[in-house]
Amino acid sequence: MEEPRWLDDREKAAWIGFLSATNLVARKLEQQLKDDAALSHTQYEVMVQLSAAPGRALRMTELADRLVTSKSGLTYQVTQLERAGLVARRSCPSDVRGVIAELTDRGMEVLREAAPGHVAAVREALIDVLTAEQLDSLATGLGEVSRRLRGSASS
Repeated sequence: MEEPRWLDDREKAAWIGFLSATNLVARKLEQQLKDDAALSHTQYEVMVQLSAAPGRALRMTELADRLVTSKSGLTYQVTQLERAGLVARRSCPSDVRGVIAELTDRGMEVLREAAPGHVAAVREALIDVLTAEQLDSLATGLGEVSRRLRGSASS
């Protein structure tokens, strides 16, 4: 049996820093959205994705892929948003098994109201903490991780 490639001190510091930072940023953003807009971070991201889509609508499978979440987890979040009148679901005209989620006018209004506070929290927690060079490195490095993991998921 082959010996594991244990993390050296540099690699361990990067891993621990990544875990700590992602958890702390996620916690801060979750709390900000809960306090200011009565939304979870996932619900906010659902609404952002829908707002950017043509006709403010996406198939649930595509939405789950964009959010990197399970279909069942997405269904729960969309159900909560639907109950609040922020998202509506309808059948897909080209596939009887498909379901489309659509951001309602009320949902768009809530998103517009929530966005300034959310972007301020993102800036405070991450963007404004880093230098331009650090932001570039972060975007490049994490972009590569995402690209590889998405590529291996489809293999």
